Amino acid sequence: MTRLEKRVVSTRCKARGVYNKKLVALLSSEPIAPLSIYLMYVTSFIGVVGLVRGALETLVSALTPISHGKGPANEVQPDLMNSDLLSREADSISLLLSLLEAILTIPRGITRLMDMLMDHEVIRNEALLLLTYLTREAEDCLELLNNLLRKNVSNQRKVLDHLLMLGVESQWAPVAVRCAAFRCIGDLIAGNPKNLDAISSKVLGEEPHVEPALNSIIRIILRTSSIQEFVAADYVFKRFCEQNSDGQKMLASTLIPQPHSMTHAPLEEDVNMSFGSMLLHGLALSEHDGDLETSCRAASVLSHVLKDNIQCKERVLKVELEAPTPSLGSAEPLLHRLVEYLALASSMKAKDGKSSTSVELYVQPIILKLLVTWLANCPNAVQSFLDSRPHLTYLFELESDTTTTACIRGLAAVLLGECVIYNKVTDKGKDASSIVDAISQKIGLTSYFLKFDELRKSFIFSSIKPTEPRKPLTRSTAASMAENEDVENEPSEQKNKDHPILSSMFDSQFVNFVQRLEGDIRESIVDVYSHPKSKVAVVPAELEQKGGESDGEYIKRLKSFVEKQCTEIQDLLNRNSTLAEDLAKTGGDGSAQVEPRSGGASERIQVETLRRDLHEATQRIEILKKEKAKIESEASLYRTVARKMESDLKSLSDAYNSLEQSNFQLDKEVKSLKSSSGGGAAAAPDLEAIKERAREEAQKESEAELNDLLVCLGQEQSKVEKLSARLTELGEDVDQLLEGIGEEIGVPEDDGEDDEEEE
Repeated sequence: MTRLEKRVVSTRCKARGVYNKKLVALLSSEPIAPLSIYLMYVTSFIGVVGLVRGALETLVSALTPISHGKGPANEVQPDLMNSDLLSREADSISLLLSLLEAILTIPRGITRLMDMLMDHEVIRNEALLLLTYLTREAEDCLELLNNLLRKNVSNQRKVLDHLLMLGVESQWAPVAVRCAAFRCIGDLIAGNPKNLDAISSKVLGEEPHVEPALNSIIRIILRTSSIQEFVAADYVFKRFCEQNSDGQKMLASTLIPQPHSMTHAPLEEDVNMSFGSMLLHGLALSEHDGDLETSCRAASVLSHVLKDNIQCKERVLKVELEAPTPSLGSAEPLLHRLVEYLALASSMKAKDGKSSTSVELYVQPIILKLLVTWLANCPNAVQSFLDSRPHLTYLFELESDTTTTACIRGLAAVLLGECVIYNKVTDKGKDASSIVDAISQKIGLTSYFLKFDELRKSFIFSSIKPTEPRKPLTRSTAASMAENEDVENEPSEQKNKDHPILSSMFDSQFVNFVQRLEGDIRESIVDVYSHPKSKVAVVPAELEQKGGESDGEYIKRLKSFVEKQCTEIQDLLNRNSTLAEDLAKTGGDGSAQVEPRSGGASERIQVETLRRDLHEATQRIEILKKEKAKIESEASLYRTVARKMESDLKSLSDAYNSLEQSNFQLDKEVKSLKSSSGGGAAAAPDLEAIKERAREEAQKESEAELNDLLVCLGQEQSKVEKLSARLTELGEDVDQLLEGIGEEIGVPEDDGEDDEEEE
């Protein structure tokens, strides 16, 4: 509320002060009184606004010339006299200034004021000059700009266009001005969907040489010789990709590799490339001239495109780059190429162990930041990283390199930890347990966890301030911002081995993300050491049921063995858990330590291990019982078949004996006939022929039946042999089972033909 409004309200309140007591009594006695009072005060406020408007219109009329024609020299000019009288009153000028200040605080207030003064160009220009004079201080200027831009999309678009022209197209502008323009662009588009769409569709240049604004900015990032301008332009992509998954997908969709000839072309020839092709061109350019700075800058932009977007990570994971020399090999994944650049940066060191140039001081941290961002919550990226065995070897070497900074060693430790917590690989040698074992053997868990402590205490991570919510821009906040900027520009006396631009590249969001990862990595390693590597129990051969051992004895012996194994496993897990927890807490402060779990790790491990082992042993016993029941059923079936075959054999033997007896009886009758017959000599040949034919027929019939019997016996003998072998495996005594079978069957003795008599 302006001072004039306050004075009017104060006067009215004093005039009505005598009615305060009556008003209080009325409010307490009449239910409808509060509503009436509310309506009265609303009407009064509207009346105050109308009164102010009328007063302003009266002042404008009093200060406006009646006619613009020339009159007598001594003619009285009321407008000049009124202006002079108004300027002499100090209270009047302060009242108008307070009114102007109230206009400044209203969204679109300045815009509406200028629109209202369009018909009065002279007054409009004087008002602009007055605003310029009133905002000669920095905080006043910031407040005016804030009110011009706040909740005004049209003004923001205009400012965005001017900033793009200043930062991108006006290369004659000083570097500091271009950097400030890029940072303003980043702040304008952050979290503003309309401005994000505007910069996505914005085209710069003149026909026929036009290109998207984002392409122009990425070209500046890759080409500029100023590190400060690279950082400022990179800030635009950082703010563009924050909470803008659609924008990230749009940028990632353009990542299409170019032919080998275009990959190694100079940067000046990338005018007709898409955003993604330019980015990949920058990533692969270091292979041509050995300069990793361009690849490092492109890697920083790529990290913004991939941040917190699993779809973009999966898509870029499929991008492959051609080999530097096509004859030397086929294309390789972009992820593998970045690890090669990381190793190449390590080799670019002087003999004294220091980087040959200042560029190498930030190349490795930025590429490591990209890899950490890429592998986060992306198991496929972890698998691709582990597909090449030298990658792990290089990380171990990087962690053990004392010539690198604590920031580099710490980020390498974080990358190794991601290979544990986001590892879904089941292949031996690449799973999480194998990675933890490799860390323990190559580095040692104590040394590994100390890398996190060193990273937390490094200058880059310790100097990052937490992100504070934006405050409304007023005179006081603008002044405090100016003071803070002066303090930040003061040189720091703290020793810092890291490159200064890393403080800008590693913001508080990334630092907080790494700290959360640290806690997850510590807890995951503890879990790996607290659980067996294999969840499938393999029963030793000695647990097979022995021959002659009853089911009850076998189950009792199996339970005893399981209890013994559980005790041994529990002791081992307790030792591993205690060791892992001690190592996880080594050297860390309270915020980075693993929180103690309810009931203690050892109790939880004991319950889980015993329950799992008991369940597996019970399942194994049930399987063995089912197998034994099945085998016993088969044995019973085979016994029934054997008995049937023995019965058939007995019947066949009886028939054969009956046939032999009939033949014997027939021989006796023939002999008797021969001896008793007088003409036996003449009839003998006929009887002998009959006897011979009967013998041949009987023999043929018996041989055919005997052959069939032998075939059946051979088949059944094979079944009996297989059955006997299986029963032997199950511990059954085959001889005892077969004992007594066939005793009741009478096998006839071979009578031969001894009783035959020759005539």
